Amino acid sequence: MVLGRCARWLVGVMTVVCMVLVGPSAPSGALLGASLPVGSVKDVVPNRVMTWNLCNPCDTGNADRAAEIAAYAPQVIGMQEACVRDVESIREHLRNLHGLVYHVEYGSVLRKWGRCGGAPWSPGAFGQAILSAAPMTDAVSVEYPDGGSEDRGYMAVTTTVGGESVRVFNTHLAQRQQEEVRAEQVRVLAAAAARHERAVLIGDFNAVPDAPELTPVQQVAVEADARCRPASTGDCEPTTDWQLRFDYVFLRGVTALGHRVQPNEASDHHMVYADLRTEERPGA
Repeated sequence: MVLGRCARWLVGVMTVVCMVLVGPSAPSGALLGASLPVGSVKDVVPNRVMTWNLCNPCDTGNADRAAEIAAYAPQVIGMQEACVRDVESIREHLRNLHGLVYHVEYGSVLRKWGRCGGAPWSPGAFGQAILSAAPMTDAVSVEYPDGGSEDRGYMAVTTTVGGESVRVFNTHLAQRQQEEVRAEQVRVLAAAAARHERAVLIGDFNAVPDAPELTPVQQVAVEADARCRPASTGDCEPTTDWQLRFDYVFLRGVTALGHRVQPNEASDHHMVYADLRTEERPGA
């Protein structure tokens, strides 16, 4: 009996030792919630702007979403179909597992228990969010007069991209087969962007590049990917799993140095980002 108790005690001790050495189970072998050593802090790409529809509802872990973002480390990322709780979790994983520290602003337009959890009488907020490595100011959240089958809107912040101040807009337009609703939403968005010398418009526009409803925004800004501009005859790369181009980076007073569409397993939308050159204003 004594030997049996000793054996059980030894097994217990070894189990504790192994847990200390190996740590709890976490994505990518990292310790969930543990901070990285200072030397592991990663730099963002200071002129990179990204848009990503997170997909909701989807069975994707926030650690996986954070890993996708960290692989490209944008200065600014606009998210659509984003729950506030998920965004907070993604930020934690970006900081703790990847050494990337972001500020956040929200442009949520819905409270959805079915999408974002919470309690039926206190559901989670759902809509857009912007993460920026630099502080953000003058944040606004605007709900479109007509959202279509679901309330939709845009948000905007002023932040730093490539060392210069830029107004960043993030939107999610009305769902497919709602062209007339999207047309009015684009007019609202384009009018807001036209008030700024330097602006970046990102998001899920739910429309292909030659859709007539995109004309107002194409008149005040240009697509970062030259192959997707109205007069282009190039091959415009799809940004969704159903092989359609819905996600864009539009630029006003800013030049694209490069552009990329990155498929991933975490969402039914691809990540889309552009590396930008911001021109210093005369006399600035």
